[in-house]
Amino acid sequence: MDNWRKSSYSGGGDGNECVEIATHPTHISIRDSKSPTRATLTLPTPTFTAFINALKNIPTTQ
Repeated sequence: MDNWRKSSYSGGGDGNECVEIATHPTHISIRDSKSPTRATLTLPTPTFTAFINALKNIPTTQ
């Protein structure tokens, strides 16, 4: 059984932008907490790390 936890990057307040993750030694699973029975995105751990690092490097516009 997966141990899902709310991502620290999810929105505050009532959790309207809630993403949950479950970590495993070989992969990371991601799901929408509002629809937990729907499909999850599962990536190998190195791929997930590269994905997060790429997101951190996206310039923000104001």
